[in-house]
Amino acid sequence: MSDITFRAVDVLKQVDLILAEDTRTSSVLLRHYGIQKPVTPYHQHNEHKVASHLVQQLLQGMQMALITDAGTPGISDPAWLLIRTCIDHGVEVQSLPGATAFVPALVNSGLPTNRFCFEGFLPLKKGRHTLLTKLAVEERTIILYESPMRLVKTLAQCIEYFGEERRCCVSRELTKKFEENKRGTLREVHDYFAGKPVKGELVIVIEGTGD
Repeated sequence: MSDITFRAVDVLKQVDLILAEDTRTSSVLLRHYGIQKPVTPYHQHNEHKVASHLVQQLLQGMQMALITDAGTPGISDPAWLLIRTCIDHGVEVQSLPGATAFVPALVNSGLPTNRFCFEGFLPLKKGRHTLLTKLAVEERTIILYESPMRLVKTLAQCIEYFGEERRCCVSRELTKKFEENKRGTLREVHDYFAGKPVKGELVIVIEGTGD
């Protein structure tokens, strides 16, 4: 809760409408800060339907803020389509700095931070082999997002493509009560998580070939 900036709280109190990835999740945050503004869903399943309508409202003078469940809108979360539509119609867009998982995960991984590539979630099927093959020779530090149910499988595939001695760090539940950072080789980290239930938001940081 306390990772939000003072400026963000002020903006949320001033706008006419808040767009939320999940209104139930966001309502907890809004109640905590005493923010009483209309909230409407904006997520990957409805963004193509509502983006143009929202922009028309913005052109008529409404002010809106977009928030997501965790992290920063646009970083593996809905936002890009609405932002592009706003820009195409001359609507001013301001992006407020805020929490996003891959930056602290990279910093505390112990791996080089001067050059990195962020890939978000790997493709589930089509394109997965092609991307992993490409990343196997990537010189920069690699950053991935992953779900708890797929973490062990993805680490196993990284061993297959990158080799088990490649260094990595898995960060879980960053900035939350049960934050955990597990560092080691891909094999060590894989074996650690293979023997326990995994919960929460996850970031995988893997060293590149140039390290």
